[in-house]
Amino acid sequence: MTIWFMPVNILLTFIIGSALGWVLVKITTTPIQLHGLVISCCAAGNLGNLLLIIIPAVCVEKNSPFGDSITCSTNGKAYASLSMAIGAVYIWTYIYNIIRAYGVQHNTSTANIEDSGEVPELLSNSCTKLLSSQDSLQSDMDHEAQLAVPLIGYETTHEGHFVRKIKQHIKIWTERINLKMLFAPSTIATIVGIIIGVTSLLRKLMIGNEAPLHVIDSSASMLGEAAIPAMTLIVGANLLRGLKKSAVGMRVVIGIQVVRYVAMPLSGICVVKTARHLGLVGSDSLYQFVLLLQYALPSAMTIGTITQLFEVGESECSVIMLWNYALASVALTLWTTYYMWILS
Repeated sequence: MTIWFMPVNILLTFIIGSALGWVLVKITTTPIQLHGLVISCCAAGNLGNLLLIIIPAVCVEKNSPFGDSITCSTNGKAYASLSMAIGAVYIWTYIYNIIRAYGVQHNTSTANIEDSGEVPELLSNSCTKLLSSQDSLQSDMDHEAQLAVPLIGYETTHEGHFVRKIKQHIKIWTERINLKMLFAPSTIATIVGIIIGVTSLLRKLMIGNEAPLHVIDSSASMLGEAAIPAMTLIVGANLLRGLKKSAVGMRVVIGIQVVRYVAMPLSGICVVKTARHLGLVGSDSLYQFVLLLQYALPSAMTIGTITQLFEVGESECSVIMLWNYALASVALTLWTTYYMWILS
């Protein structure tokens, strides 16, 4: 089983969606503060609870092309769980930083504009003159220092300056990376699940009816079953906010729907067919169906949580999600039927 291709496939959905989202914001001249939101809605799909709902439902259908319903449901839940785990990692590392980059840039520019209006003109001129005199003095001192430095020490000084620059950049990027969000609960759960899955001793202790620590597996399963209706309630609550007015234009909303429900599924067919031709995905039709479905899902609801964290594009996100999930029932039905037809 070439299960390793699923992380690559999900990464491709993010890359293709980001490229299409970037083209969309350029065509529609979207405000700068909404660039991160639009790109994220085009890139990140709901790889979690929707797959856990759709795939078991497809498996129990009569004349399903995926074989025995019990085996199909078991394997399908495994594929959907892996998809949800990988998607959560990508969202909280990639999408989080995209929205943060545009949100911080917008908030900083707004703060600078507000601050500049409060500074008196006399103080500004005085500061300008003071800085100018300091720059002139510093320039003279630098010039004298350069004359005093021997030519033989130029290479050493240049290398030391280059090393300091590299250390500065590393320090800046280290400070910008938010480790708390990088290791979000979903990411930690993914890491723990992978460790348990690949370690045979831990797997025998927790997984199975005869396992000594089977209670941990049962408790996690009960919590997971409750998470699906809870997430559905959260989706509905967030969509209600989309009924209010917002600054997002209708062209942007339509463009996102075209990207999510037309361009992305067509791209997915090309990617999966190419991978199958190269022998990268094996012959399991259910696995290929999950890979195709990852391109046709609506935008991830976690995007709304991230916009609330940075207080940028909250109402606009609700409007986009409202239309996105309103059209999802039709689009997902059509694409699911088409995918089952080409795989049967």
